Amino acid sequence: MAQSPHPTTAGAAQHFDPDFEQRTYKKVIWRLMPFLFLCYIFAYVDRVNVGFAGLDMKKDLGMSDSVFGNGAGIFFIGYLLFQVPCNIALQKIGARLWLGPIMIVWGLVSACTMFVHATWDFYGIRFLLGIVESGFFPGVILYLTFWFNGRYRAQMVAVFMTAIPLSGFIFGPISGGLMKSLDNVGGLHGWQWLFVLEAVPSMLAGITSMFFLDDGPGSAKWLNPNERRLICQRLEEDEAHKKATVGGRSSFTQALHVALFCLIYFGSVSGNYGLQFWLPQIIKNTLTTDQFRIGLFSMIPWGVTTIAMVLIGRHSDRTGERCYHIALSAAAGGVGLALSAIPGISGGWGLFALSIACAGVVSASSSFWSLPTLYLSGTAAAAGIATVNSIGNLGGQFGPSIIGFISTKFHSTAIAMVTLAGFCWLSALINIAFFRHHPVKR
Repeated sequence: MAQSPHPTTAGAAQHFDPDFEQRTYKKVIWRLMPFLFLCYIFAYVDRVNVGFAGLDMKKDLGMSDSVFGNGAGIFFIGYLLFQVPCNIALQKIGARLWLGPIMIVWGLVSACTMFVHATWDFYGIRFLLGIVESGFFPGVILYLTFWFNGRYRAQMVAVFMTAIPLSGFIFGPISGGLMKSLDNVGGLHGWQWLFVLEAVPSMLAGITSMFFLDDGPGSAKWLNPNERRLICQRLEEDEAHKKATVGGRSSFTQALHVALFCLIYFGSVSGNYGLQFWLPQIIKNTLTTDQFRIGLFSMIPWGVTTIAMVLIGRHSDRTGERCYHIALSAAAGGVGLALSAIPGISGGWGLFALSIACAGVVSASSSFWSLPTLYLSGTAAAAGIATVNSIGNLGGQFGPSIIGFISTKFHSTAIAMVTLAGFCWLSALINIAFFRHHPVKR
């Protein structure tokens, strides 16, 4: 049984010097965030490297665009089914002994994609990968609430989620280079080597995390007693303020909020994963067929997205405003998707439009996670965060699948891009309609 992540402090609230508080949180940030950031990069690469593998995998295995899109997205069906029990398990077992084994197992499953020979093999492996990865992202989002109060949380989530564009920025050319240089080495296709080699970092990170992570500030020996007391006190103050402002809401109101959060997240996730899985193919169709150069071109939208995410997250934390940061990002992502669908658009302008789309939808997804934590608290936060993430992430099934279906039927991705843009705009509208006035001001 895991220890309580932040045991209650005894006695009256203690006053802490602002400089001491700043130093303490800086210490926690530098201890936790670089490692969690690397872990999410490895997780995301193992999740979406199928987009690069598909450049040759579809041809080698005789897959249509529709089959490939369904297989890429079926990951999220498995992801949906197990997130809530996984988040509850993290609270019971603790992050150290939960997140580490998850990383090891998903690395092994991702590597097994090299053995795929037929459609149902592909579907089965992707479904299983979704199951074993389902406890990581919502688990880390919950884990951050064990350490950071509302003042820091949105920025920490944004920093953590910059792993999404950086995984594309760093591993795009690596993936393209591996596929090009290792094709037919040892009798294996380049895409088979891709799955094997890019799974190794996840397994190593999983082993490391079992020795490196603490379940919460109460068990962190690298913090002194005053630092632990400060963090626990700030978390208690946050929770007390939240209960005073939202604790009286009815069960129906809370359930409605969770349902709306699911719809909001679904819209941005649909655009996000539609781009993640199909961007290499779009670049191949419009700019170059060379695998390494496809990787280099893919660095552009993900580089722009990295900068946008950090700036938007910082501004949201500094102003305390959440709704419009999410809504405007989602709307901008929809505009970028719609512009990329203009008939006859050149490869260069298309890449510019896709850069706007990537920056918008990924920034909306990262900024979004500061919103549910304003309305959900205590044990409801564990189940609520996992529910929103699991149902919202069905957009990861919808986005790639709709692109694959429309590409197969109409031999064009333009209609699919406009469809995804519509879901991004719907996400923005729901945000503005229901969450203009969030309950916790910072």
